[in-house]
Amino acid sequence: MAVPVAFFGIFFAYPVAAIVGRGLKAGGDWQFGRVGEVLARPDIRDVLWFTTWQALASTALTLLIALPGAYVFARFDFPGKQVLRAVVTVPFVLPTVVVGTAFLALLGRGGLLDELWGVRLDTTVWAILLAHVFFNYAVVVRTVGGLWSQLDPRQEEAARVLGAGRLAAFRRVTLPALAPAVAAASLMVFLFTFTSFGVVQILGGPAYSTLEVEVYRQTAHLLDLPTAAVLTLVQFAAVGAILAVHAVTVRRRERALKLVDPAQTSRRPRGARQWSLLGGVLLTALLLVLLPLGVLVERSFDGPGGYGFGYYEALQSAGASGSTFLVPPLQAVGNSLRYALVATLIALVVGGLAAAALTRRAGRLVRGFDALLMLPLGVSAVTVGFGFLITLDEPPLDLRTSWILVPLAQALVGVPFVVRTMLPVLRAVDDRLREAAAVLGASPLRAWREVDLPLVRRASLVAAGFAFAVSLGEFGATVFIARPDNPTLPVAVARLLGRSGELNYGQAMALSTILMLVCAVSLLLLERVRTDRSGEF
Repeated sequence: MAVPVAFFGIFFAYPVAAIVGRGLKAGGDWQFGRVGEVLARPDIRDVLWFTTWQALASTALTLLIALPGAYVFARFDFPGKQVLRAVVTVPFVLPTVVVGTAFLALLGRGGLLDELWGVRLDTTVWAILLAHVFFNYAVVVRTVGGLWSQLDPRQEEAARVLGAGRLAAFRRVTLPALAPAVAAASLMVFLFTFTSFGVVQILGGPAYSTLEVEVYRQTAHLLDLPTAAVLTLVQFAAVGAILAVHAVTVRRRERALKLVDPAQTSRRPRGARQWSLLGGVLLTALLLVLLPLGVLVERSFDGPGGYGFGYYEALQSAGASGSTFLVPPLQAVGNSLRYALVATLIALVVGGLAAAALTRRAGRLVRGFDALLMLPLGVSAVTVGFGFLITLDEPPLDLRTSWILVPLAQALVGVPFVVRTMLPVLRAVDDRLREAAAVLGASPLRAWREVDLPLVRRASLVAAGFAFAVSLGEFGATVFIARPDNPTLPVAVARLLGRSGELNYGQAMALSTILMLVCAVSLLLLERVRTDRSGEF
C-alpha cells in the first residue's frame, strides 16, 4: 500500500488541501466563517439547487430510458448483440467535451434540428439532460443488465405458476433482486451528473452552472479562491456521502438471489410484444447514441465549399486558428496519445498495487482506503488541476513546467478504473494456489508471477484500456496544466469552440471526431479482450 498511499497523498490530497487552505486561511488563521458567507449568497444557492435537481432529473430520465435496454441485453439473444453492446458503451468512454460538441452539432445553432425545423435547444436544460442520458445510458444497461442476465428466470416463472400475474411476479421476485443493482447504477449516474463539467460548460451557456463549472469560473476567471474552496468542500462532502451509500449497495448486490450462467437466461424474442420491445430499444440506441455521433462526423466534413476534408486539412496549420494555438491543432493528437500512454502505465502500477493490497488485507483501514480510491472520480478535477499549479512548483517537486504533470493528473482518474477492474479477479484467485506454490519452494514474487499474473493478465489489459480511454479524455484538470505549445485533444476542442467563426467550429468538430474514433477503437478492442460479460460495469 506504500506506493498507492504516497501517490494519492502527494498528487491528490496535498493539492486539494492546499487550494482549500489558500481559500480559507487569512494571516495564518482559518476563516471557517467564509463557509456560511459563501453558502448564504443567492447566486451560490442557485448553483447548488441546479446542480442537485439536474442530477436527480438526469438520473430519473436515464433509468426510464435505459432499463428497457438492460432487460433486452439480459434476456434476449439476437444478431449483432455484442456489437450493439459495444456501441452503446462508446458514449461512456467519450470525453465530456466530445459529448457536448456532438449535442451542439445536433441541437445548437446551425445544428440538425435548427436546419430542419428551426429548433435550438442549446443553452437550455433539455440539452444538458439529453447529453447526460447519452453519456450514462451504458452505466444502467451494463450494471443492471449484468445482474439481470444472471437471475434465474425460473423463480419468476414459479411465481406465475402459483397464480401471480406478470407484473406481480416481477414486482415481488425480480425487482427486489435487482434493487441493489438499480441503486448502484443510480448512484453512479447521479455522481457523474452531479459533478458534470464539460457537458454543462458547452451546452449550458451562461444561464446554467453546476458546482464543477462554478469552481472553474471562480478559480480561472474571477480568482476568488475562498468561494472556490467552499464549493470544493461542499462537493467533497456530497461525493463522499454518495460513495458511502454506493459501497453499501454493492455489498447488498453481492448477496442477491442465486445466480446462473447468463448463457442460460437469454433466448430469441418471441411474440409481437417482445419483438416490439427489441425494436424500441434499437430505435432508442439509434436516436440517442448514433444520431449525435453521426451528426458530429457529418459536420466535420461539411465545409464552406461543400463536403470534403477542408476542416481536417486546416488542423495542420497553426495560423488557421489565429492566436489560439502556438502549434498546429493536429499536434494535439500526438500529445494526447503520448500523455495517455504514460498515464496508463502509472495507473496500472499504482492501481495494480492497490488492488493487490486490498485483496490480501480485509481490515477496516484498508476498506476505507478502497473507498478513498474512488474520490478522484467525484472531487473537482478543476481543483486538482489548479492545486497542481500552486503546490508542485518548488523543489523537490518542481513539476509546473514538466510534461509529466499532465499524465499524473490523468492517472488520478485512471487508477479507480484499474482497481475496480482488477480487484474482483484478484479476489477470485484461490489462496491455496499461492500456498501450493510456496510449499514447492516459490518465493512470494515468483508465486505472484506464476499464479496471479497469468490469471489477471486479461483483466490488466481491460484495466489498461479503460485507463487509456479516460486519460485521453480528461479535461477538468488538464485545462489548467496543459501548456499552450502542447495541448491535449479535449483542451484543443474547448479552445476552438471558445472562438467565433465557422472555421474554428468546423475544426472543433473534426478534432472531436478524431478523439471519438480513438476512444471507440479502444473500447472495441476491450470487448474482444474482456472475458467477464456480467457483473460490475
